[in-house]
Order: sequence, then C-alpha cells, then structure tokens
Amino acid sequence: MFGTLQAGNNTQHLWMITAGLGVGLLVVTGLVVFLMRKSFRSRREEQKEEFKTSGPGTENPSAFMAASMQGVIHQLREQEKELERLHRIERERAEQTERLSEEVTRNMPAGLLVVNATGIISSSNPAAEQVLGIRGLAFRRYNEALGASSGMSRLIAECLENGKIFRREEVEHIPPAGDTRHLGVTISPIRRGEGKISGAICLLTDLTELAALQQRIQLKENLAALGELSAGIAHEFKNALATISGYAQMIRSESSEAEALDYAERILEQTRNITHVVTEFLKYARPLEIPDERVALQTMVERVVAEVRETLPQVKIGWEGTFGDAGGDEGLLRQALLNLTRNAAEACALAADGGRVGICGEIVHGEETGFQRISVTDNGPGIPANVAPKLFRPFFTTKAKGTGLGLAVVQKIIVQHGGHVEVRNRPEGGAEFIVTLPLPRSVPEAVESKHTSI
Repeated sequence: MFGTLQAGNNTQHLWMITAGLGVGLLVVTGLVVFLMRKSFRSRREEQKEEFKTSGPGTENPSAFMAASMQGVIHQLREQEKELERLHRIERERAEQTERLSEEVTRNMPAGLLVVNATGIISSSNPAAEQVLGIRGLAFRRYNEALGASSGMSRLIAECLENGKIFRREEVEHIPPAGDTRHLGVTISPIRRGEGKISGAICLLTDLTELAALQQRIQLKENLAALGELSAGIAHEFKNALATISGYAQMIRSESSEAEALDYAERILEQTRNITHVVTEFLKYARPLEIPDERVALQTMVERVVAEVRETLPQVKIGWEGTFGDAGGDEGLLRQALLNLTRNAAEACALAADGGRVGICGEIVHGEETGFQRISVTDNGPGIPANVAPKLFRPFFTTKAKGTGLGLAVVQKIIVQHGGHVEVRNRPEGGAEFIVTLPLPRSVPEAVESKHTSI
C-alpha cells in the first residue's frame, strides 16, 4: 500500500511539473507573439511616415512609384539641360576656334595650300592665289592648276608619294598671265594617327623681288669687276691702235705707190673703227660715280623726245603719264633714256602703218619708298625669244653697224642708280622696255605730263 501511495505521489508530482511547463510555454509563446506584433506595428508606422515624407501626401504605393518616376524624370531633364549647356559651350568654342583659324589663314601673308591624298586642293588662302596668279584654286587638281611639269607639282607629288619634307625650296612658277615668278616653298606631309599620308600642306612666299634684287647686286658687282679688269686692257688697245694708225699715216704721206696708199687707207679705216669700239667699251667699263642730285624726269623726257624727232622725223613719238624727280646723274640718265628711245624709233621706222614710239611715266608707291616707272614702247616687229636674254650682254647686237654696247650701257647706268631695266614683247605687237628707278624719300609733287599724240 505504501508502494501504491508512493507511486501515486510520483505520478501526481509528474503531472504538476508537466502542467507548470505547459503554462510557462504558453506564457513565453504569448510574450513572443506580443513582441512580434509590436515590432510589426512599429515597422508599419515607420513605413507610413516614409510614405508621408516621400510621397505626395498619400499612402498609395502606386502614387509613391509615380512620384519616384517623376523625380527621376526631373533629374534626367536637369541633366539633359546641363548637357545641352555644356554642348553649346563646346560648340561655341569650336566655332570660335574655326573662325579664328579661318581668319588667320585668310590674313596670313604667306600662301597656304592643303592638298588631300587624291591630289585635290582642299583649301587655299588669298595669299596663295595672289602668289601663284591663279584664282579659284580650291577643289581643283594641283597638277592641273599649277601645271603638270612645274616645280611645285613635282615637289607636291614627291611629298604625297614618299612623305618627303621640303624646306625653303626655291622654284620658278609661270602664272597663266604674267612673267616668271620665283617662289620659296615649304611642303610637309599630313599624316594620320597610324602614320598614313592623308595629304600635304604647302607654304608659299613670293621671292621674285628678292631674286631680282640679288641679281641686280650680283650684276653691279660683276660690272665693277669687269670695269677694273677691262679698263687697263682697253687703254693698251688704244695705245697699240694709235701706233698702228701713226705708221699708216706715215705710209700714206710718204709713199707714192697706189697700192701702198690703198693699204694705208684700209689700215686707217679699221683702226678708226676699232678705236671707236674701244672708246665705247671704256665708257661702259669705266666705274660710274653717281652724284646725289635731283633730276627732273619730265624735262629730261621732253629733251630726249625732241632730239629723236630731229634724227628720225618719220617716226611719231609721244609721251604721257606722271614723272617725278629721281636722284642721280642727269647726263647718264638722259643717255640711257636716249638709247632706249632711239632704238625703239629705229626698230619701227619701217613699219607698214608708220612708226610709233610712246614713253609713259608712272609713280608706284611702295611701303617705304616710291618708284618711277618709265616704259618705252614701239610698234616694230618685237624681239625674238632667243634674242631677249642676250640683249644686255656687251657686244651683242642685231644691227649691221652696231657695237653691241648701247643696251649694256643702259643697263649699267640704271643699275648704278639703284634701279633695273627689263624688256618684253607687247601682246598687240612691238617691244616694251621698262625702266624702274627709286625715288628720293622726300619726293616733290610729281608732274603730270601733257599727252602728246603718237
């Protein structure tokens, strides 16, 4: 019984423990549920607050999404405006740079040509057209515009083909209408990133005046050296000729034989001719001393015209234009103009429609000083192309009785006065000699000559 009671007590005790555990579990479970509900409620309240602050006063999720999209769109629009502003600034900078580049190219004193890989001139500036004497260079093939056999075309072709760089090359260029020009050329290839040649850029400078100045200086030096060398030789010739002439005169005065007298007369005639040539050569070779005097060119022209009219009255001679004062020797300048005018009158004296000679004066104002240009024209047969380069050489003549020193003396006189003389054939026929003389820095008022019919 005691065992039965003991077993019953144990069973009751076990049930009490089990009941206590169940109650504790229920309490814990309830507490957990309470805490979870409270946590969920707090989170929901926070979300509501977020909806209130971020949304447009509504707790609807669709409205919140719409508001979010509107915010994103607003930001994108702001970014688009900023990008447009930056793009506009960059475009304005690019346009400004392009305008500056165009202005620099258009106003630069050197000529500029850009040739692409196919040989087309893609760009040029006004200076290039002026230097080359060609209008409308852009979008033409360089070998057609410049001439396939010209020095410029040869250099450009070699640059495009081999990428060779040419620095300060001097080439001759003949414009479609005009005289030969001397050009300074620098040509460089245009390369892409991979090194392939995509074109060539050419810089041009007109060196014609510089080349002419160098030629005049060289000619002046050559004339001075020739004068020093030949003066002594000419004097020896004159002494020998005087001796020969003296013996010939003795034979003529002392001999009675007709044959001896004839020989003596021939010797005297030849010695006179040679003496004349030597005298003229001495005038040419003698160093000239140019005084610093003012020469009234208008008066000088009038005197020259009057003198030639007397010797060749069948030729009509007239003058026109503007004449100033030149510095130098009046006698030498008059001799030079007289030689040119007389040669022109003799060249057209037999013209079918009557010989006509014109003298025209023009004052050309340069950057630092002015120049007097005097042209002497005639309506004669002109000058053959193979003769023109030799006209100013000593002893070269096309006349049966000429010494060949007339034009050589003209050139020497003009060169010694700081000028130059050139010759060309006129398109309407005849020849034209052009004398250019520097004018003094303080030039008095020029004289406008009266036009005289020729």
